Amino acid sequence: MPAARPNSPAPETLHESWMRRALHEAQAAETTGDVPIGAVVIGPDGRVLAAGRNEREATGDPTAHAEVQAIRAAAAALSHDDAGDGWRLADCTLVVTLEPCAMCAGAIVLARIPRVVFGAWDEKAGAAGSVFDILRERRLNHWVEVYPGVLEEECGTILREFFAAHR
Repeated sequence: MPAARPNSPAPETLHESWMRRALHEAQAAETTGDVPIGAVVIGPDGRVLAAGRNEREATGDPTAHAEVQAIRAAAAALSHDDAGDGWRLADCTLVVTLEPCAMCAGAIVLARIPRVVFGAWDEKAGAAGSVFDILRERRLNHWVEVYPGVLEEECGTILREFFAAHR
């Protein structure tokens, strides 16, 4: 994360603020019957560069996870920026309401995202420390700093309520 400027919020405060934006995306996913997972990519300047939400049901695309949607949008935004490096999301931070799965962790590594902040752990399919740890796998060519458990209770509650209503 870029060094904090004098009088700027602590990283924990920024992480919570960013996670609230990701939670907003998660809530929007529910309108299409998708599992409520949301993600945002924060640019090097600390502003939201792109957002995404689960859209598997909405699009019929099994790869339309929130993280992939946000990564695609961020890469598109940077490719139109003369100062950007296109698909490389260096100096960006991905914030997501649920621990990334193996597919999303692979996309994070391939996009060269240096930091991931997530809310709830995914004990069944998580790939950022619970089941697998792809983001910090030393045999890969890129490693990611991981900040887990940000607004964990809120992120977990939206998922539990969704699945309780669909059982």
